[in-house]
Amino acid sequence: MITKDEIQHKIDNLNKPKGSLGRLEELALQICLIQQTLEPRLNHPCHLLLGGDHGIEREGVSVSPREVTWQQMINFTHGGGGVNMFSRQHGFDLSIVDVGVDYDLSQVPGILNRKIARGTKNFLYEPAMSEAEYQQAIKVGADLVDACKGKGCNILSIGEMGIGNTSPSSIWMHLFCNIPLEECIGAGSGLNNDGIRHKYEVLSKAIAGFYGSNGSNRQPIKPIQPISPIPTILAYFGGFEMVAAIGAMLRAAELRMIILVDGFIMTACALAAIQLRPEVKDFMIFAHCGDESGHKRMLDAMGANSLLTLGLRLGEGTGALCAYPIVDSAVRMINEMNNFQNANITKYF
Repeated sequence: MITKDEIQHKIDNLNKPKGSLGRLEELALQICLIQQTLEPRLNHPCHLLLGGDHGIEREGVSVSPREVTWQQMINFTHGGGGVNMFSRQHGFDLSIVDVGVDYDLSQVPGILNRKIARGTKNFLYEPAMSEAEYQQAIKVGADLVDACKGKGCNILSIGEMGIGNTSPSSIWMHLFCNIPLEECIGAGSGLNNDGIRHKYEVLSKAIAGFYGSNGSNRQPIKPIQPISPIPTILAYFGGFEMVAAIGAMLRAAELRMIILVDGFIMTACALAAIQLRPEVKDFMIFAHCGDESGHKRMLDAMGANSLLTLGLRLGEGTGALCAYPIVDSAVRMINEMNNFQNANITKYF
């Protein structure tokens, strides 16, 4: 087993001032620990773009209408999305997956059909999905990662396409980080102040309904601590694409793959995955802190630092894709930089 001290020794003996490559050194250490080697490699990077619709969208919590989900999914098959551009740029194998879009995409070439249902139910009135659907979504994500692994992949990024999915993300942030709900809600795809207030009122009622339907008074939930009702919370509020992302993250960690975590929605999914299995965090690289209100608060609650702050709020996993070259640089550093001994340079520390 490769130890942290062995990896740090190699990094410290590269011909540079100790610590002078900052976050790259931290990344190299993390990746070596994940891969259990002093010579890490990034092989066949894969990107999963997961699509799903949300019943809560019917309550006017998003500026974008529901049909944008399926329209964008089709657009991705034509190579016209941000996710396509960045996947091409950085050499990612892109899979476009329908997990729960409210439209028949089964005959569209280029879209993997893993549909569980045509969108979730409206969690203002009832659970978004059943326990069986929750388990199915987890398995969809795990199976997709197995397919990536079969191609030789050892680094994975995940993106989402689902109008309304900032709403469950905000609720998960609120419940799991114990942060006031109003501080977890942002503009999403472009809500104004009145829209944000409406969104807050809807989500507040939904949370009250959840605790009422589960027959318990709400108790404060400590940040980043496993608690018994996590699967219930995830199924009650989540989207199929979000729960599939959680399943993908859990499986990727089991396979010792690097997980690049994108923006607000994928960070909420990472938060949920950590609630289920805290050790999963060791495999995650948090790529980007976006513009959505509360994203930095959620990262701070998780003790996570993002690589980039570019003001992105597109979703699709674009922030994770943009961060890939930095990860590549960290791997190249530990593999390609000479050390003091071989370079005949005096080690002065």
